[in-house]
Amino acid sequence: MIHIEHINLIVKDMTATIKFYQTALPHWFIRGKGSGDWYGHPRNWVHFGDEYQYITFNDNGTGENRDLTGHDLGLAHFGLVCNDVKSIIDRLNQAGYAERVAYSCDEYRANVYFIDPNGFEVEFVQYMSDQPKQRNQYD
Repeated sequence: MIHIEHINLIVKDMTATIKFYQTALPHWFIRGKGSGDWYGHPRNWVHFGDEYQYITFNDNGTGENRDLTGHDLGLAHFGLVCNDVKSIIDRLNQAGYAERVAYSCDEYRANVYFIDPNGFEVEFVQYMSDQPKQRNQYD
């Protein structure tokens, strides 16, 4: 079996980034952190997640993230599976974050999309079935 262990993102503001993800995923924590040099530029990094998967945040990002309504190459979004998507929506809304794509729910899955402080689109998805044919409907 293969699964994604981590995602590595370059961010502008480490504090704002961790606040967003800690609000959405309060059971995640800073697993490790450090600093280094990336091709002549100093960079602090944080591994934020649980014991099995995490997101690496690297600071000192410059420029703007890609236009999510455009067709430029780059990351469109990434999805995180959760147990209770409505609680994530409530926590993020209460902290001042707005949904990019509104909550959607059917018999087997519910999801919502938010934009993090760096312009990355994050999908939070909750499955109500363990059956792949029900979870992965394409009709």
